[in-house]
Amino acid sequence: MSASPAAPRPNAVVAVLALAGIVVALMQTLVIPIIPDLPKLLDASASDAAWVVTATLLASAVATPVVGRLGDMFGKRRMLMFSLALLIAGSVICGLSDALVPMVVGRALQGLSAAVIPLGISIMRDELPAERLTGATAVMSASLGVGGALGLPAAALIADKLDWHMLFWLSGALGAVCLVLVLALVPESAVRTGGRFDVLGGIGMAAGLMCLLLAISKGGDWGWTGGTTLGLFAAAVLILLVWGWWELRTPQPLVDLRTTARRQVLFTNLASVSIGFSMFAMSLVLPQLLQLPEATGYGLGRSLLTTGLVMAPSGLVMMAFAPVSAKVSKSRGPKVTLMIGALIVAAGYGLNIVLMSEVWHLVLVSCVISAGIGFAYGAMPSLIMGAVPASETAAANSLNTLMRSLGTSTASAIAGVILAQMTIDLGGFAVPSESSFKVVMALGAGAALLAFAIASFIPRHRPAGPAAGTAPAGGVAAEPASVR
Repeated sequence: MSASPAAPRPNAVVAVLALAGIVVALMQTLVIPIIPDLPKLLDASASDAAWVVTATLLASAVATPVVGRLGDMFGKRRMLMFSLALLIAGSVICGLSDALVPMVVGRALQGLSAAVIPLGISIMRDELPAERLTGATAVMSASLGVGGALGLPAAALIADKLDWHMLFWLSGALGAVCLVLVLALVPESAVRTGGRFDVLGGIGMAAGLMCLLLAISKGGDWGWTGGTTLGLFAAAVLILLVWGWWELRTPQPLVDLRTTARRQVLFTNLASVSIGFSMFAMSLVLPQLLQLPEATGYGLGRSLLTTGLVMAPSGLVMMAFAPVSAKVSKSRGPKVTLMIGALIVAAGYGLNIVLMSEVWHLVLVSCVISAGIGFAYGAMPSLIMGAVPASETAAANSLNTLMRSLGTSTASAIAGVILAQMTIDLGGFAVPSESSFKVVMALGAGAALLAFAIASFIPRHRPAGPAAGTAPAGGVAAEPASVR
């Protein structure tokens, strides 16, 4: 299982890694069509059934930085295959489940595969020629949006026409295909840090992130001023402060905070939080506008399958703009690409505020926003890899992916509060008002503009030479010319 191909084929490597990224992103959207039916399907209360989604969120947040660090230490391809194996195992458990506990366990195992995308980007850095790297990482980043956009209509169709367990059997089958392709076509990199794994750092980060994300994701149910929510926030702050103190003092930290504090890495990660917020705001608003009854005066009364089909072009647009993003990054630098993407996203939300009464309006808006997301997501790995040593690529990219996840989780919490508080009465039921959607859109635009402002503080692009740490044709990675 551990033998790798003798000579990498760049096109095959990019295609396989992008497919793996699409499958992992698709896994995350599989349960969306059946969320309203989960209490009945699993014979559980609505609050308990919500753990099917929450478990995946928590597992992915914890696994992403930990698996990234293990990839730098013991081999990125090895950890990529391990992540895909966890996805397959989780899918099989869910496919066999009719009860809450095994379903939550299976979804948690699926969530542990979230490190596939940052690992794929890191493998590309080690194995591809420098001139191919920018375009390849842009495609890999875009796979996140493609999987999410195409997964929704596919999942809705399967849930409507077949047994809901088929959603997970499909996920497992696709994961198995990716595992075989990685085994056959993706080489193992020789760039490794070695050393010992920071066990205490891993436990501290896991505990801090779980407290923070639990408070964010469940605060609406528990009450934002409730003792449990405030206690979790306080615990997260305390644990992460102690964790940071430990990481600065241990000789082989899980996350090198000194590298993370470099201006280019720090501001890229902060911009990633804002861009993640903007991306998810669209995912919360547009499907609800499409599915609300026409009696509201602003809902379009469409089915879930139609909603998925309306959202599907956005993923294709994201993938189509990946090479455009790469060309801009090569000519003007990834900082400019990130700033352009943030402005496009803000313009898309501004357009959404005035155009939301027809299906084609929402198709147009989702495509504009996705084009901006494609630009931004394509630039972030280049900015990160241009500032960290090749031996820390997987850990650094994983942390950046985690920052995007924090943005999406925050968007879900804030938008959820707004949509729950600003409502109208419709036949005895409270539904989100038109104003609440416009407020969320305005917040999405504001988050994108904040990302633009943050990105302006990233150091200027220096076009001479390849990105720091990029593996040249001979396969030996060079360290960046920066001072520790």
